[in-house]
Amino acid sequence: MIDGHSPPTPSQTNAPNTGLRPSGALAGVRVLDMTSVGMGPFCTQMLGDYGANVIKVESTAGDVFRHAAPAKVAAMGAPFLQFNRNKRSIMLNLKDQHDLQTLLELAKGADVLVFNIRPQSMRKLGLGHEALAAINPRLIYCGVYGFSEKGPKAGEPAYDDIIQAVGGMASLQSADGVPRFVTSIIADKIAGLTATHAILAALYERSQSGQGQAIEVPMFETLVSFNMLEHMGEATFGEQNPQMGYPRAVSVHRRPYRTKDGYIGLLPYTTAQWQRFFEIVERPDIIKDPRFVDPAARAKNVDALYALLADFVTTKTTDEWLTLLKQADIPSGRINSLHDLLDDEHLAAQGFFQHFEDPQLGTVIIPKSPVNMSRTPTGVRCLAPQLGEHTDEIKQHGWSDDA
Repeated sequence: MIDGHSPPTPSQTNAPNTGLRPSGALAGVRVLDMTSVGMGPFCTQMLGDYGANVIKVESTAGDVFRHAAPAKVAAMGAPFLQFNRNKRSIMLNLKDQHDLQTLLELAKGADVLVFNIRPQSMRKLGLGHEALAAINPRLIYCGVYGFSEKGPKAGEPAYDDIIQAVGGMASLQSADGVPRFVTSIIADKIAGLTATHAILAALYERSQSGQGQAIEVPMFETLVSFNMLEHMGEATFGEQNPQMGYPRAVSVHRRPYRTKDGYIGLLPYTTAQWQRFFEIVERPDIIKDPRFVDPAARAKNVDALYALLADFVTTKTTDEWLTLLKQADIPSGRINSLHDLLDDEHLAAQGFFQHFEDPQLGTVIIPKSPVNMSRTPTGVRCLAPQLGEHTDEIKQHGWSDDA
């Protein structure tokens, strides 16, 4: 129950029941996944982690991310494994009428359909929102793609790099004047997260109205919205030639700070934290400087403040700093590499990196969902599927809520 209301009601089916119903907040909710690469699969994987029954629809070529390196088995690359757990795979050729009919039958029993095929291609296949709503008025129909259909860029191809470029992200990384991409497919993942919470909102609304609806989550608009929150600056007030960019975030001195023997992440934030930091470096007088005395003053002089911080940090080793900063309750942390995270004691205490044995892949290690729910926990019910692994099963039984 949410605020006294009933949860979303999953569609019904005549598929056989093996008695092994999955658990999770979305148990019984059926998700038809017509996505590939990162954005869509990340969204549908999260829904699967919450307990949804997810069927991944793939062409004979499969999701292109299947071929991303490294891989031990063909078409089962590591990135694909990390984006596609808790799903079954059906291989369909949507230009074949029999396969198209199979998809339509699945859509009739689905609660959610997520696609990153261009909307015009979906309509050409007879899979537009109006067509599917006619056969399943409860369907949540979610499109995740590059640009909104409401603007002149509608239908243009787009991947993470392109959206980072046009969405302002690459420019934000250019402290030295050279634009750079964030070393993560961050636009994909932000859009995937956004699609997930939009779908959950639509499922909740459907529990009240009984009706589905269409959702559009375009990458470009999503990343612009994400970036602009703290970076609108004077544009917030309609200023001409506004100063934009959150000064603290774009400061050239905002970076990991060099210690005597390495680097450290460090961020005194409140006045009390800055005061304690300056006491550690035996310069308590600095907090009385009019430039740094309160949050408003520090915000206007953040470059000078961070430059001072950088100079002070060079005077001690990383371990010395971590000890002193922890004692002073000042936010700080070691600079971890990806390898370091595999052995991080905090993550290890939670069993964060879960180990699975697969007859073909051998040992597979997957980070678990970061979400902890007291009654309906998230979980990994199955690893990412082989291409078309469940085609016969799904064609024979359709939706089985025991998957």
